[in-house]
Amino acid sequence: MCGILAVLGCSDDSQAKRVRVLELSRRQLSSWLKHRGPDWSGLHQFGDNYLSHQRLAIIDPASGDQPLYNEDKSIVVTVNGEIYNHEQLRKSLANHKFRTGSDCEVIAHLYEEHGEGFIDMLDGVFSFVLLDKRDNSFIVARDAIGVTSLYIGWGLDGSIWISSEMKGLNDDCEHFEAFPPGHLYSSKEHGFKRWYNPVWFSESIPSNPFDPLALRKAFENAVIKRLMTDVPFGVLLSGGLDSSLVASVTARHLAGTKAAEQWGTQLHSFCVGLEGSPDLKAGKEVADYLGTVHHEFTFTVQDGIDAIEDVIYHIETYDVTTIRASTPMFLMSRKIKSLGVKMVISGEGSDELFGGYLYFHKAPNKEELHQETCSKVKALHQYDCLRANKSTSAWGLEVRVPFLDKEFINIAMSIDPEWKMIKRDQGRIEKWVLRKAFDDEENPYLPKHILYRQKEQFSDGVGYSWIDGLKAHAALHVTDRMMQNAERIYPHNTPTTKEGYYYRMIFERFFPQNSARLTVPGGPSIACSTAKAIEWDAQWSNNLDPSGRAALGVHSSAYEHTTVPPSLSAGKSASEMNKKARIIDVPTQGVIIST
Repeated sequence: MCGILAVLGCSDDSQAKRVRVLELSRRQLSSWLKHRGPDWSGLHQFGDNYLSHQRLAIIDPASGDQPLYNEDKSIVVTVNGEIYNHEQLRKSLANHKFRTGSDCEVIAHLYEEHGEGFIDMLDGVFSFVLLDKRDNSFIVARDAIGVTSLYIGWGLDGSIWISSEMKGLNDDCEHFEAFPPGHLYSSKEHGFKRWYNPVWFSESIPSNPFDPLALRKAFENAVIKRLMTDVPFGVLLSGGLDSSLVASVTARHLAGTKAAEQWGTQLHSFCVGLEGSPDLKAGKEVADYLGTVHHEFTFTVQDGIDAIEDVIYHIETYDVTTIRASTPMFLMSRKIKSLGVKMVISGEGSDELFGGYLYFHKAPNKEELHQETCSKVKALHQYDCLRANKSTSAWGLEVRVPFLDKEFINIAMSIDPEWKMIKRDQGRIEKWVLRKAFDDEENPYLPKHILYRQKEQFSDGVGYSWIDGLKAHAALHVTDRMMQNAERIYPHNTPTTKEGYYYRMIFERFFPQNSARLTVPGGPSIACSTAKAIEWDAQWSNNLDPSGRAALGVHSSAYEHTTVPPSLSAGKSASEMNKKARIIDVPTQGVIIST
């Protein structure tokens, strides 16, 4: 993932303003957004418009520097993302002359050919700013689900600012907010309009029968597209269903690709966890089955705690669940990048599409299940996509997510949700349709016990003492008296736990603007999908922790906590810190992390 920064319609086109934008760009390269694009930086000025780009070179490293142009340079574009169907689009633009081999250059030529209506022709993930110098107009767009991060801000001088991260808008915008996924902003119309309008978006109940072969083929195609790379890559492999399917399909289809010709046919896989964690054990098992070159990275609770401030600075949220899961991913990404790898494929999005969270066991009917999955997918940009994108790009690593392929989403969301209902008496556990689609007796993708392994959320799977260690650490820094005044200190999204208060203090130090705190969704402790979980089963009102660990009998097995280091136990006894519990998965502020 690259980084983009644009200042559009700036009333001050002086040399001082250019120096200021250059300073911002370079500051981003040195401390703000350099992590997103360490390979190259470029700046284009036309009148009162500035387009800056920090590049992470994945496709055409030699000549794909940005900004990109059409033939006469009347169209300028700066892009963060990948366009997987760029070769087909180039063929449709045979009358155009291309300057580079970059997959993103097609955007300039498509606009020249089709105007604003071209965006839905793009198969990929992207955020871009396009300047039309012929009439000094511009458009800004973000991909369908919000896999790439993007923010928009407004300056007092009437300028509009666009940045891949909030950091680029902090000091110069009177107000800023997250750019909505699936939308474009047009200077001609002075506002947003939605370009992504799939049938399922209306939340009308689909009726297509479940076709396991069609679902399997669509996912395989989604993975194959993401093998488009000119740099070393690998897969994230926790050993859960989603990451294991990504790894299995990647390993199966790697041979014969350009990536295999350059980097070899043996896939590299990566896993992170505390010593002895469930993910390390499960990931190794799957890696051995698939024959990948497997890399295990371990961290300690203290390592994670030491990284919390950096994590919050990079992921730009105070959401408890997101921070818990982002920290191991952040630590792992640094290790992966140190090996020379620049791109990884990951399994985000499956739980949202197929009702994979364990509270879906209580969905009363298919209508409510489908409406909840729609809500989940629409919120991904605030949680899982944000975590995956920013935790990896913090170290100049790009993550690709095949479950969020536009075509695959349309197929998955068009299945009659009756097939997604969890029916234990019929042997249908969560995500049964996905498991069934890859249940191939003759040529198995995964062993049965892995294919039908019940999920654990990422923040638990990396090691059960991780969350307890975070809570204990927060308790050392947040007093009861501080919690009593929390509503007055933080009236918006008031933290209800010491852990949440601790994260909020760090966030506010980095991002003190009101605009920043408003970009984080949430509310009181019971919100979003937890409210739905409680509506489906009132017992869950007793479980207010985002980890979702409570004895409600949904998960199939119990576990013993790993011992928390004494320094983090905050006075709790060993029996209290290591008590037996059952895992369920009830988010309290949004979307729980999948593995």
